[in-house]
Amino acid sequence: MKKSTIIIIAVVVIVLGYVGLTYNGLVTANTSVDAQWAQVETQYQRRFDLIPNLVEAVKGIMAQEQEVFGMIADARTRYAGAGSTDEKVRAASDLETGLARLLVVMENYPQLQSAQNVQALQAQIEGTENRIATERGRFNDEVRSYNLKVSRFPSKLVASTFGFDAKEYFQSVDQAAEAPKVEF
Repeated sequence: MKKSTIIIIAVVVIVLGYVGLTYNGLVTANTSVDAQWAQVETQYQRRFDLIPNLVEAVKGIMAQEQEVFGMIADARTRYAGAGSTDEKVRAASDLETGLARLLVVMENYPQLQSAQNVQALQAQIEGTENRIATERGRFNDEVRSYNLKVSRFPSKLVASTFGFDAKEYFQSVDQAAEAPKVEF
């Protein structure tokens, strides 16, 4: 074989090897982002499973607070039927707002504060909220790592060729910065 043919073959093998390794790295990073989002959803599901128990525990005492219960039920229904991550994030955010309102309303009922089952459920929900915050942070870390891989040269060339697009960070909705308003 000619020396130039060997050099061309070597360059092609090196380029194909680089493309293959980069592609596999992008697949791994993409899978990590998806797996971390699944962890966020697992914690959301835990929250959605706990909230009906809390609502039932306080419903009899707080019969006049039906608006809050309706808001929570609506958010749970929308989350269960959500087709996209954005829809799930919006429903979860609405649930957070409803839950915050419920906890504020509960402060006005001293008999609830002394009920052990209500206290236990509140503690579980608070723990779940902490887990959700942790998993959201981890999700954003995975997204950052993935986005760096798909935006840096030369892996950007491989990413754009094979359809690896940047992922969205988890961001709270605009209303999340405001405390919920509770009116009686």
